[in-house]
Amino acid sequence: MAPEQMAEPPEAGPSVPPAPPAPSAPSAPPLPPARPLDAIDQDILHMLQADGRASIRSVAERVHVSRANAYARINRLIEDGVIRGFGARVDHERAGQGTSAYITLKIVQNSWRTVRERLRVLPGASHIALVGGDFDVLLLVHTPDNRALRELVLTRLQAIPEVLSSRTLLVFEEEDLEPEG
Repeated sequence: MAPEQMAEPPEAGPSVPPAPPAPSAPSAPPLPPARPLDAIDQDILHMLQADGRASIRSVAERVHVSRANAYARINRLIEDGVIRGFGARVDHERAGQGTSAYITLKIVQNSWRTVRERLRVLPGASHIALVGGDFDVLLLVHTPDNRALRELVLTRLQAIPEVLSSRTLLVFEEEDLEPEG
């Protein structure tokens, strides 16, 4: 992160520095080669996964380094693309998105990039993965109800020319396995 992007100096900052926007455009600068993470980096990652709002001071205290060192390490993890951002874990049902489903797609060969761009803008799309196996793409969606899910699958997904077939797996219950704060 460039010095002018840092919100506050390391000794004064009460919280973790903001992450840059995720690179989505082809014009984003390439990430540096991955560096090995030591035990302190791993501890910092586990802490921030459990509480992305942790202060620099609390991170430094928990991993036994100075605040300046913790701040520098977090910035390096952001710059290296290890930390892609900070966010909230949402209970989709309580947020009005009570229906969740995994949707598998078979797509036209070599159309992944085109399909991915179309899937990114779908309402409720939460996770997209290119996979190997009996299907090509796995898509996780959250919708307000079954009617909205039906609309998404039968109207929006099936309108994508590169989608050859789909299969919808309704989620009855889910649990977030990320570390709890």
